[in-house]
Amino acid sequence: MAKVKMFTSAYCPYCSRARALLDRKGVVDLEEIFVDGQPALRAQMTQLTGRTSVPQIFIGETHVGGCDDLHALESRGALEPLLQA
Repeated sequence: MAKVKMFTSAYCPYCSRARALLDRKGVVDLEEIFVDGQPALRAQMTQLTGRTSVPQIFIGETHVGGCDDLHALESRGALEPLLQA
């Protein structure tokens, strides 16, 4: 299974929702990078993704986007193949 990296915040309901979907999919290699009070990490996330909101999710080297993007992948049946790559 591919490694998943998620830029996140401790009190973000979208982050929790994304994490719950990844848990249901059996993801065990999840690196969470908390950007709360970390302007340098948030700036790094913004530079990598072009987005300022959390979560920002990477599966392997692929930037998936945020929570809605992750759920859209699941709805299309595209999340599982990406996780298995």
